[in-house]
Amino acid sequence: MIQALVTYFSASGVTKELALRLATGIGARLYEIVPEVPYSDADLNWMDKQSRSTVEMKDLNARPALANTNAPVGDYDIIFIGFPIWWYREPSIIDTFLEAYDFTGKTVIPFATSGGSGLGKAPNRIGELSGAKILPGKVFSPKASERELKDWVRTLPL
Repeated sequence: MIQALVTYFSASGVTKELALRLATGIGARLYEIVPEVPYSDADLNWMDKQSRSTVEMKDLNARPALANTNAPVGDYDIIFIGFPIWWYREPSIIDTFLEAYDFTGKTVIPFATSGGSGLGKAPNRIGELSGAKILPGKVFSPKASERELKDWVRTLPL
């Protein structure tokens, strides 16, 4: 068990389940990153060039509002950030989250779910936006077991 915070954004529930297994497996606190305006199915239609998610992801400066800013980031030195991969990077709501808190001196570890792509530009962007030390992240199958997640964490230089 490590003293860590597992944060996550999940538009459809897939990343939520993964984050829950990770937090349970390593005995960490869990925190959901919630957008002020939830994403509808229409918002998530990546084939629609006018859908909310598509418009946000085309604009690197898009910052969807958070429903709250009460994450206990200051209480932890190790913070996992989970999200689905959208357009080969983290969703814009993750950027909003990173800019809402002080990550100075923190270690951040990204983890993600994806339909087939890797972490892409996410680790670099997370490092730039947070100023934190970034450890190697990983993309997991939505069905990754608690054991697989615990084994991954054991490989990290924490």
